[in-house]
Amino acid sequence: MVVPKMRWVADDDDLRLPEGRQSSSSSSLGILAFEAAAAMSKLLTLHRSLSEKEVARLRVRAMGAAGVAYLNSTDEAFLLRLAGAEAVALLDAAAATVARLGVRCGIDFAGPYASLKVGAPDARLEPLVAKGIKVEDKKMEQLVAATAKLCSEMEALDNLEAVDHKLARRGLVRLSGPTPSSAAAGDALRSESFQQDLRVQRASVRRLQEESLWSQSYEKVVSLMARAACAVFVRVCVVFGSYVPGLPLPPPPADAVHSRLSKLLLHPMSAGAQTKSLSGPIQRRDMPLRIVMSSKSCPIIRPQWQQPWQTMSADARKLLEPPPGTVSGAGLDLQYANVIATAEWLLLETESGGRHEEARAERAELYAMLPSKLRAALRAKLRGWWRERSRGGAEALLDGKLAEGWRSAAGRIMAWLAPMARDTARWHAERSMDRQRRFQVGDGARAWALQTLRWADAEKVEAAVVEVLVALSCVC
Repeated sequence: MVVPKMRWVADDDDLRLPEGRQSSSSSSLGILAFEAAAAMSKLLTLHRSLSEKEVARLRVRAMGAAGVAYLNSTDEAFLLRLAGAEAVALLDAAAATVARLGVRCGIDFAGPYASLKVGAPDARLEPLVAKGIKVEDKKMEQLVAATAKLCSEMEALDNLEAVDHKLARRGLVRLSGPTPSSAAAGDALRSESFQQDLRVQRASVRRLQEESLWSQSYEKVVSLMARAACAVFVRVCVVFGSYVPGLPLPPPPADAVHSRLSKLLLHPMSAGAQTKSLSGPIQRRDMPLRIVMSSKSCPIIRPQWQQPWQTMSADARKLLEPPPGTVSGAGLDLQYANVIATAEWLLLETESGGRHEEARAERAELYAMLPSKLRAALRAKLRGWWRERSRGGAEALLDGKLAEGWRSAAGRIMAWLAPMARDTARWHAERSMDRQRRFQVGDGARAWALQTLRWADAEKVEAAVVEVLVALSCVC
């Protein structure tokens, strides 16, 4: 679909279309309120994750974690480049929704957003600058919460109406034959009570429709989300602009927010002032890279800006994928995270000495979920250990001090490996399409890809997991 290019005209209330232009700006979102609420929740969560407190936590706690340093990288610039690329990728996904909604009311957001990302002047951004780019945090959170409540109440209403249809059909069957008077009276009472519940539920849905995004106009919602998306992008430039090649350089932090955007547009980053790409131990080195952000799922790495932000080539997509030497390159990051989490639980259970039968069943499931390569490495390691210990006789095999030594060694490994496994599971959960998480607005604390097993060295992870599993077998 071609986005109509037109200039926004600012007034005191909304971003209006030029006179005489036919649009659906005055109509309400309706069912598209749920898509808008999901994008709003992403914007709010990303905005909060870029606060001063959360950025400090990212740089001190997440990037300074022992597991991240050992498995991923110790190059701070490389890790910040990953975080910045991930932040822009999340913003692109929300901006794509804003652009789609804008098409319905004749507002072109895709074009101004593309200009903003390359630091190019664009007159269509003037209304945003005039009104002040900002994230109306409380207002947006209230609208998202009301829309999420509307979604659950509409589902409850659908269930009640389905029951109502069944009762109506059963009533028609009853009318065709004789019915005892007592049964008829009971059905009447139940029907009256049920109809009352149905009326209350319908009234609740109507009230929530008025309070939520359902009844908001396209133009008002697009204006609200467009200003928020631009404000978040400026914040991304302030935090990561020095580390992500391709982002406009951030202006001085003392300036007002709306003047920040003006400086980004009036003074775009020149080609000679671009930050030189730094590489970590798993960065590809086959060409001088610049990171270009795409709206579809993730940032793409490209030699130069060659296409709009909404396009992505197959070669560029391949460049962004984790290299084969990483855990995610083999598609095993979530599987390894589950293995590590189960092993951690089993070690705690053996230490407490309870629920032996449940622990035995969990141990069998744990070994069943191991990839074939990991299972072979574990079998070889266990075979060598038993062969060595059997030379010392039965007492050596059943030495309690030896078991405690294995438990202690496994505990030291799990101290830095288990947090990465938990962050990996959380990272996947935050990006899942689960309906319960669709409208969830985070408090700012989130899992970044750099602190997960996604970019971890596969050989190091496999060696650590094998050591933990051998220790678990010996302790048990």
